[in-house]
Amino acid sequence: MKRRRVVYGAVGSVLLAAGVMPAAAQASASSPRAACSMLAGSVTSAGAQTTAKVTAGTPPTMSNPTSEAGVFPAGAVRLSSTFESEPNVAGADSSGYVVEGDALYYRMYNFNAGINLTQRVGGGWSKFNALELAHYQQGKATHWMGYGLRNDGTLLRWTVGKTWKSAGSATGFGSVKAMALISKTAKYDTFLANTRGGALYTIRIPVTSPMKPIVTKIRPGTWQGFESLVAEKCGNYGTLLLGIDKETQTANLYAIGHANGPTTVINSLGKVKATFPNPVNFRWGPVYFADSLNGD
Repeated sequence: MKRRRVVYGAVGSVLLAAGVMPAAAQASASSPRAACSMLAGSVTSAGAQTTAKVTAGTPPTMSNPTSEAGVFPAGAVRLSSTFESEPNVAGADSSGYVVEGDALYYRMYNFNAGINLTQRVGGGWSKFNALELAHYQQGKATHWMGYGLRNDGTLLRWTVGKTWKSAGSATGFGSVKAMALISKTAKYDTFLANTRGGALYTIRIPVTSPMKPIVTKIRPGTWQGFESLVAEKCGNYGTLLLGIDKETQTANLYAIGHANGPTTVINSLGKVKATFPNPVNFRWGPVYFADSLNGD
């Protein structure tokens, strides 16, 4: 079973100074004959976590969401990372990170098994508008990075473990509206990001230091309508992308080929026949070592 890791301590001087995975969804990820799908999660205003399976098609479809009440205090969560879901004899262990107010928290629970852990990591998060973690392990190659986008356009990175340690930063991301992790490799992590001007980019971040992101334009316009992006692997090297418009509470689904700048293939699958009313969106993923994102 998963390590019962308690992550705590400082987030770094820069900041401190300032669901169960359904069997059908697992099968869709492993079977080449099945349509690509993702488990889209959300946090409700009441503090529940939801899970819904979004499946590629024309039009795409979404299952009725299931909900786990009492995961967070009502109205507290502003940002959420991907949440891992690991099978347990008593349901599933769910774990991830969230921002509540000014603080970052590690959250792990399995109410059926009596697991209910909330651990404060550190403060200084009130000015951040994006959070994600990239935990990669294949053989001896491994890294565990946390990423946060601050509202002054600075993208920050930390190494994650018993404590979070600063691992670099980069400026120039003030136009980014939303971002989603699409690749974790031994050498780099990659995000897909849209801007307020409508462009769509990849942000490849080598794991080496100093931190030097490589930004590549995929499309020049029309992507400004999405306040949230949720991405999942589709095929060996592609990505299923859910773009959520919070103003209209609607979402569109896209099948995206392996990222290759302006020549990247993007197929619009249409609007999902469902509403997306909740304030926070995230992806449900498997345990990190089984989570092979290869979109770039």
